[in-house]
Amino acid sequence: MVTRNIKLTIEYDGTNYCGWQKQNSQRTVQGTIEKAIRDLTKEENLNLIGCSRTDSGVHAKGFVANFTTNSSIPSNKFREAINARLPKDIVILLSEQMPSAFHSRYDSKGKKYVYSILNRAEKCAIGRNYIYSFGRELDLNSINCACKYFIGTHDFSAFKSQGSSVKTSVRTIFDLDVKKDGDIITVSASGDGFLYNMVRIIVGTLLDVGVGKIEPKDVEKIIESKDRLKAGAVVPALGLCLQKVFY
Repeated sequence: MVTRNIKLTIEYDGTNYCGWQKQNSQRTVQGTIEKAIRDLTKEENLNLIGCSRTDSGVHAKGFVANFTTNSSIPSNKFREAINARLPKDIVILLSEQMPSAFHSRYDSKGKKYVYSILNRAEKCAIGRNYIYSFGRELDLNSINCACKYFIGTHDFSAFKSQGSSVKTSVRTIFDLDVKKDGDIITVSASGDGFLYNMVRIIVGTLLDVGVGKIEPKDVEKIIESKDRLKAGAVVPALGLCLQKVFY
């Protein structure tokens, strides 16, 4: 038998899952997809490798994972075969064969996340699981001024929640963009990697800037301080979506 390395591009609604990574007695995206693939291939030792570990409630439109298999199913047919065994809130968008050395996590060159905010007094009924309602008026000019301080390579210790076991807190942010369309504000962040809750803390800090709690230039001092207590709150997971993984 020939062992093949299959790459999956995945879209999922994280509302009803305890994040991506498998956990005992918890419903996770990884565990759900793995079960579907094992049921399909009958390979009990199958291991699905994810590009990152999205938190409980976080969504994805372009998550990437890979697994090795001895199955004879054509690589492009895995998509529909796995989808037939998945719940409606997880969809395989693409399945393709990769070189044996491909690793969805270690080969990643970066990721793009988008955080969505509803900026009005009333909360939303439709789409409430995908957007954070923030009722206070925001100064978008100040927020955009603050964004420039995040760009580049920095030690982002001040923007990392406890519980991370990474070797270094140094990351590079390629782009941080904030746009408003009606009542909807989107924060797009692209970088070579993100620490635990980093995007959500960056958004929380930008909201502090937007309401005048801190000045845009203070962001530079917060980064330099490496002090988590000086940065903003961790905004709710439901507004965050992993948009794309770069290779």
